[in-house]
Amino acid sequence: QVQLVESGGGLVQAGGSLRLSCAASGRTFSSYAMGWFRQAPGKEREFVAAISWSGDSTRYGDSVKGRFTISRDNAKSTVYLQMNSLKPEDTAVYYCAAKQGLRRWVVLVRQDDYDYWGQGTQVTVSS
Repeated sequence: QVQLVESGGGLVQAGGSLRLSCAASGRTFSSYAMGWFRQAPGKEREFVAAISWSGDSTRYGDSVKGRFTISRDNAKSTVYLQMNSLKPEDTAVYYCAAKQGLRRWVVLVRQDDYDYWGQGTQVTVSS
């Protein structure tokens, strides 16, 4: 089992940047595929980015491609989401998620495929 804690959210102006972190407990973080999702008020949770446990593979939602970058540091048991060129429509609560037991190149884009979730961190982008 793994516990996830997100941090790094906050208020930023449009065009600015933020880096979110998701710290995981446990000694087997390197075996977990990780993902980021977000949920804006009144909207369904949507896929943002995902990375395989090896870091070899990544995938992005269409709305963030070219602006966001997911990465991981297995030595620190942390996954990151670098968010650049932020837009007001990026305002949401951002969640990280984890799934163990996959092949090294597998990334997951469906929230139902993940077993563990963090509590979320608020990102607000002002216009």
